[in-house]
Amino acid sequence: MSYLLEANGIVKDYTGHKALDDVTVHVPEGSVYGLLGPNGAGKTTLIRIINHITAPDAGEVIFDGRPLTADDVKHIGYLPEERGLYKKMKVGEQAIFFARLKGLDKRDAEKRLKEWFERMEIGNWWNKKVEELSKGMAQKVQFIITVLHRPKLLIFDEPFSGFDPINANILKREILRLRDEGSTVIFSTHNMSSVEELCDHITLINRSRNILTGNVEELRRSFGGNRFRLRFEGELSSLAEAIKPVVSYIGEDEEENRGQGESVIVELSDAATRRDLVDIANRATDLVGFEPVMPSINNIFINAVRNSSEMPVENK
Repeated sequence: MSYLLEANGIVKDYTGHKALDDVTVHVPEGSVYGLLGPNGAGKTTLIRIINHITAPDAGEVIFDGRPLTADDVKHIGYLPEERGLYKKMKVGEQAIFFARLKGLDKRDAEKRLKEWFERMEIGNWWNKKVEELSKGMAQKVQFIITVLHRPKLLIFDEPFSGFDPINANILKREILRLRDEGSTVIFSTHNMSSVEELCDHITLINRSRNILTGNVEELRRSFGGNRFRLRFEGELSSLAEAIKPVVSYIGEDEEENRGQGESVIVELSDAATRRDLVDIANRATDLVGFEPVMPSINNIFINAVRNSSEMPVENK
């Protein structure tokens, strides 16, 4: 696997606070990579190091096969969570200004910008002043400015903040299109549904440490455990009573019921087998479906943070 970005053993100390403690992140080329974690976990500090805004106290960042330098920043597009535009300038004029700062000539910048404005459904805002934009419209403009110069690496910090569902879907569509055209994307977010939809890989940082890394689908399978969906025809009370000896949990199925009968979620006890569960359930009801339940990224996130928060932190 080819990595566009490798952050190896990153440590960052501030007075009285360790922001990052031996964090390692490898971002595959041409992927969407989710950087997750609670507030204060260290995500923004890592992003600032990748952007060469601050330097690590230990460790190294490799970009495109060699140590990261200040000159590499021109190949990175960064949309920070705290954004800002000049309110009195016209939208198109300001977008061209930022494009010129990133090395595009005026004619090429205007051509690319107008294509992007139409794609993002804000073409009629070109001659409006920024102060007339809603928060969502302003974020669309800033997104366009970030990606316009076609950088190798795109970093978005909470990109869906302030978007309604329709505009969030437009942004998701464009992020996936950029990936498919060869861009590598890192985004930091608390929106777990977006992680499910977009991310190929994730890293979860908690209390300044990397506590979970991997391919999204592989993580979901590995955290699946012994939880299953039973679809049946009959009385729930009869099923629940019958399977009690072989399950440690039985609960409501939150997904929309697909197919015939009722459905419940159960967790197999350590001493029982799938065959035990199916045989008993089939005797108690008419079993019409049995399938493993993959945990959501949100559930994995919550459990991983909870488990890591219960572990003692070494004094260094």
